[in-house]
This record gives sequence, C-alpha cells and structure tokens, in this order.
Amino acid sequence: MKTINDFNFKDKKALVRVDFNVPQDDQLKVTDNTRIVAVKPTVEKILNDGGSVILITHLGRPKGEVKDEFSLKHILGEVSAVLGQEVKFVDECIGEKAEQAAADLKPGEILLLENVRFHNEEEKGDAAFAEKLSKLGDAYVNDAFGTAHRAHASTAVIAQYFQSTKFFGLLMANELQAIDKVLKSGERPVTAILGGSKVSTKITIIENILPAVDNLIIGGGMAFTFIKALGGKIGNSLVEEDKLPLALEILGKAKEHKVKVYLPSDAIIAESFSNDVERKEADIYAIPEGWMGLDAGHKSRDQFNDVLLNSRTILWNGPIGVFEMSNFAGGTVALGESIAEATRLGAFSLVGGGDSVAFVKQFGYADQVSYVSTGGGAMLESLEGLELPGVAAINN
Repeated sequence: MKTINDFNFKDKKALVRVDFNVPQDDQLKVTDNTRIVAVKPTVEKILNDGGSVILITHLGRPKGEVKDEFSLKHILGEVSAVLGQEVKFVDECIGEKAEQAAADLKPGEILLLENVRFHNEEEKGDAAFAEKLSKLGDAYVNDAFGTAHRAHASTAVIAQYFQSTKFFGLLMANELQAIDKVLKSGERPVTAILGGSKVSTKITIIENILPAVDNLIIGGGMAFTFIKALGGKIGNSLVEEDKLPLALEILGKAKEHKVKVYLPSDAIIAESFSNDVERKEADIYAIPEGWMGLDAGHKSRDQFNDVLLNSRTILWNGPIGVFEMSNFAGGTVALGESIAEATRLGAFSLVGGGDSVAFVKQFGYADQVSYVSTGGGAMLESLEGLELPGVAAINN
C-alpha cells in the first residue's frame, strides 16, 4: 500500500482529497467535526515535511450549481480550528483564481478549494475537469474513504495525472487495514454482527464474509425474516416475505463454511412502533399476533455476550434493536458493552455503517472500540468484496 509515509513532501504542493461532507445546523455551523479531525494526521505529516496542502472536498448535493448554502466558506472556521492554523480559502476549485491561490501557497500553509460539486463534471468523472484540478499540485493524496466508492473526478480520475506521486492518506490506509484485518488477517475467532432492518441490503456482505468469519450474529429487524423462514411465529414483526427462501439459503451456506450462526432467542415486543407503549419479553419463535419485536431480549443479549467475549476480531454493522427509542435501546447498548469489554480483553473491533456509527457516538462507545469507520457506503462495498474506484486509482 503506497501511503504518504513513502514520500517526503518538502517544497511540494499536495492535493489532498478529503471528505468534509459534515453535518451542519440551520446557521450552517458544523455540528460534528469527526471527518475533519480524522485527516489531521495526514495534513500534519505533509506540513512537517515542509510541504503545503491543498484540500479538495465536496459538501452536500448542489448538483452542479453554485449555491451559497453548500459553500465551503461556512466550514472554513471549523477546519482552521481543528487543523490548528488559519486555512486559506479560494471560491473556485479550477481556473485562474484557483491556480493563482495554489501558486501563492508557501510551505507550511493550507488552502481549501471551493466545493468540487459546484461543477457537474465532478460527479460525471470528467477527465478534463480532473486534469484542471491536477494542475494545482505536485502530488495527489486520497484521504477520503467516505467517497472512495465513487468514480468521481477528484476521487478516482485525477490520480492518472500523478503516476509516481499518488498516495493513500493515513486515514484511508487505516480504514483499508481495518477491513483487511476482518476479512483476511485478523486473529481468530472472527465474529461478525449484522443488524438493521433488511436482509436484502446485507446479502452480498453476508456471502462475501462467510469464508472469513467463525461466528455470525444476526439481529435487528432482519432477524425476523430468518426466524419466520425457520418456522417461527413473529406476529406483526418486520419481515421480507420474498426473502424467506434466501434466508434458508444463507443458513445453508454458513453451514458449508462451518460458520456458527446466532439468531436472537427472545425479543422485547410491543403492540405498536412507539416508545411509550406496553412492552414485554417473548420467545422470538412465538410472538403473539398483533405484537412486534423491537429489541433483543435478555437471553439473546447474554448469548451474544458469551460469543463476543470469546472473539479476537469483531465486525459490527447494524443495531439489534430500535435504539432511537429509549425503551428499545437496551439490546444495542448491551451489545456495545460486550464489544467494549471484548476490546478491553484484547480483541480488535471494527464498527461501520451509518446506524452503528451513530450509536457508538451517541452512547459513548466510539473510544471503547478499536476502529470506527468514517465511510458508510465505502465500507459496505469493501465488505461486499468490491474494489473501490478511489482505492483502485492509487493502486493501479
């Protein structure tokens, strides 16, 4: 893997593709700076070498139009605060103004270019646009794992103009190494926890990880499709009727690969999808009509805990209950506790996917696991075994 540690950036201008697509409030102030903090080591390495940094990113979906609400000037203050110095800004990313701003940049300085998605050519992967961007720097660094699954001009196409000076940033390298640890090089036993609502969104992930894991914990709404396929009565719980045969097929493939599958044995159930309703615990194979499962029960939590405490490598993608409602968050909280404890005992734990990442941040587990992925779609495609365009562009 060719990273920035393989190069000295002294007197070089590094074009660094970052993912600063950060959440903002009504006043356009940044509400979560995790993605900005994540690239700080890469920026510092280049500056410490005696180089300068030109940051490329998108923000939101302006769809090729210049819209003030999507201007990066609104996040400039937060970027400067996180990176610990005043970051310069130019309200273009190609053309004379951008070229002049890049030319004026001195070693040790940082320049933020305007939103690349103000140009339609970015999302189209336009080579001419990528070439214009490439003229601004001497080297290209991709540190935007969150957009690595997009074949856009600044995430993939631009790399061809830097044959010998294109590198992965430190964040990107960490993300790829974390996934590699789960799929290839991790210490065994390897346990994957897949939750969330639908089997259909996880089929290719399950198929790709079966050869790599020893245990597969299936929870959340998607578990009910498996339970019903096995003959269970699930009441009004979420189910994908057309995926019942597929669920059995997945269980069969797991058996072939000698993977132990753990489904919930009980559930916290309610009569409606609401936080403030009567709830009780039930055998997951015998949920009464009119009731639905909204969280894993206590027996399930204990069983999952036993599996996790005996694991050396853990992948977690998807909650096992409706954690957004406080009365149905217990199962996912218990799971977070188990993973944190396994990590303290020396296991490597990777958390990825929007809902799981939101959970660990909200409930304070982000610093109790080994690695929290910054890329939702990119991580999922990696777990599916797909080569990401942003990764291929550096490797090839």
